[in-house]
Amino acid sequence: MQTPNRLNPYYENLVFEREDNRMIVNFGPQHPSAHGQLRLILELDGELVVKAVPDVGYLHRGMEKMAENMIYNEFLPTTDRMDYIAATANNYGFALAVEKLLGIEGEIPRRAMVIRMMLLELNRIISHLFWLATHALDVGAMSVFLFCFREREFAMDLMEDYCGARLTHSAVRIGGVPLDLPKGWLESLTAFINKFPNDIKDYEALLTKNRIWKMRLEDVGMLTAEDALNWGCSGPTLRGSGIAWDIRKEEPYELYNEIDFKVPVSDKNDSYGRYKLYMDEMNQCVEILHQLIPMYRDSEPGLMAKVPQYISATKEELMTDNFALMQHFVLVSQGMRPPVGEVYVATESPKGELGFYINSQGDPYPYRLKVRAPSFWHTSLLQQILPGTYLADVVTIIGNLNIVFGEIDR
Repeated sequence: MQTPNRLNPYYENLVFEREDNRMIVNFGPQHPSAHGQLRLILELDGELVVKAVPDVGYLHRGMEKMAENMIYNEFLPTTDRMDYIAATANNYGFALAVEKLLGIEGEIPRRAMVIRMMLLELNRIISHLFWLATHALDVGAMSVFLFCFREREFAMDLMEDYCGARLTHSAVRIGGVPLDLPKGWLESLTAFINKFPNDIKDYEALLTKNRIWKMRLEDVGMLTAEDALNWGCSGPTLRGSGIAWDIRKEEPYELYNEIDFKVPVSDKNDSYGRYKLYMDEMNQCVEILHQLIPMYRDSEPGLMAKVPQYISATKEELMTDNFALMQHFVLVSQGMRPPVGEVYVATESPKGELGFYINSQGDPYPYRLKVRAPSFWHTSLLQQILPGTYLADVVTIIGNLNIVFGEIDR
């Protein structure tokens, strides 16, 4: 008797054992709910996910190699394009790493540090609002999407008033900040943060007790503390599993050790708990910004570190001091030359631990640069938490983990 030949499905180097009542589907890389160029290979038993394999690399931008062929200041605007929803967080993470490499982190003027923190927390609000808007839209809540984008526009207006850009800011410099706050900016910021807590209450009124929202999020995307640690999670994803780890508290940078704020934690371990945590974090951003306003007013003018061999002098000095102009020309045309060494610096971006590793051989550009981006680790997590859920839950979980592919395929 002839044996029928059954073809086994084969996806690149991934082999799936096929059974009669199972099928294999590609979720992405063009699916609108994949939030970027994510290809998920799902093995389904009906609508139940049996196996999930995330496949990345479709964006293939090569930013780390670009950094190794650019002088340090040239690469800073490129960091905007990694997590483009939180551009200032990327600018700052890279700038802080270079400052540690140069050994000038103690030379940054206090006013510049306050401005940086204002921009970072404002950017955190912008990022969280974008997350809530798109996550709610994925689950089916259209009104929340519109309300979040309304407040996000006001926050982006503040960023634009400061640096002239709304999405890719380049608002931080190695050694400080390029500009002081414009006239009336603090008053606009105060008006925004006085109004914003009531807007958060509106979002919660629409979602927190909404039975559809709770049915879609509660007990979906379960992630225990042990799994979160094993998979290298950080940020809200880690704190949503009951672990109170925030780099701003544990390894303070800038002036965070002078600020009184709480680290929201959830022990529910599910998507709903992480949603509540994000809402609490936005309220904490408002508290931090309230404390920074008087700190700015009490600070002395000063925006850039005075380290001539690495940092250009002020415009006034360039126009009056010939030697300062010569140094500026060398720094712009040839770049600074950090000492030989290596450094890894981690900061708390809106999505988690954003770390920059730089290996310097004394050249004007890094010998090696690597980025530890939180979205990369949270994407690998999908193969752990998707099996056992349903196809509709896949959309919820991807949105809830707050993944941006610009910082994955870097």
